Amino acid sequence: MLFIDFYNKILKASFTYSDLPFPMKKVTVLKGTSITTYGQVEDSLYFMNKGIVEMTIKSYMTEKIIDFFFENDFFCGYTSFLDQLPTDVQITTLMDSEMEIIERKDLMSAYEFSLEANKFGRIATEHGYIRKSNREKDLLTKTAEERYAEMFRTRSRYISNIPVNKIAKYLGIHPESLSRIRNKMNS
Repeated sequence: MLFIDFYNKILKASFTYSDLPFPMKKVTVLKGTSITTYGQVEDSLYFMNKGIVEMTIKSYMTEKIIDFFFENDFFCGYTSFLDQLPTDVQITTLMDSEMEIIERKDLMSAYEFSLEANKFGRIATEHGYIRKSNREKDLLTKTAEERYAEMFRTRSRYISNIPVNKIAKYLGIHPESLSRIRNKMNS
């Protein structure tokens, strides 16, 4: 799905790219590229057309994976995007990816004059909040095995593109524990 299709689905409309209240830029990003780095002020919002990115945060002497983003997902260092302070997250591509970018200044300008941009921003923010809220609830109420089973059920076509150690890190377990969970699921 392209951004314009997502935009039209959200707004129940039939806009073209030239109708958008803000410009979009399509880019291809190679595997291993850091899109947003620690300490950077986030100035763009990304929509994933094809690919996978991971969002990480530093924790003491390690790095933890907060989330993965796939096709049809919006992502950015959202707190930094909103408050324009340096971000504490890093976003890195896990495979060659195609995405579309909205620059913050263009989105903020569109909010000043476009009802559609405001509605879209509100709905996209609501979706992001629900996603984060569900992730938090899952971390507090589900086992790693249940979270992996859910990930496998909803994102199975992507899992083979994510290294096992990264999935384990995302689940908050050791790779050996993930291997046992995978073996149990396969038996």
